[in-house]
Amino acid sequence: MKNKKYGEKKISAVKLEKWPNPNPYRDYTIEINFSEFTCLCPRSGYPDFATIKINYIPDKHIIELKSLKLYLNNFRDRNISHESATNQIFDDLKKLLKPRHLEVTGDFNPRGNVKTVISVTF
Repeated sequence: MKNKKYGEKKISAVKLEKWPNPNPYRDYTIEINFSEFTCLCPRSGYPDFATIKINYIPDKHIIELKSLKLYLNNFRDRNISHESATNQIFDDLKKLLKPRHLEVTGDFNPRGNVKTVISVTF
């Protein structure tokens, strides 16, 4: 059995965290780009690479960024489609934060000369 390294332990134990919004009375947009997203194709097992873009208008809570980074890194060894990954990220953030507006975009790098961009909006 392989001993997990520090980062692997952190990633496998991740739980998304929220913080109180410091300005809940105001509409403002938070934009987050995660340019090193990876997952595995559920059919071939080949790695897929993407930039995950998160834009939201918070209500009572904002996302804690380190927990988000670890959460997104948790997809690295998962066999999951582009569509499922993007929708799961959206669903998890919507459930946790209950934002006024949320958009998650999975901008996947071309593979086999095919580029995919998935956007989910609320």
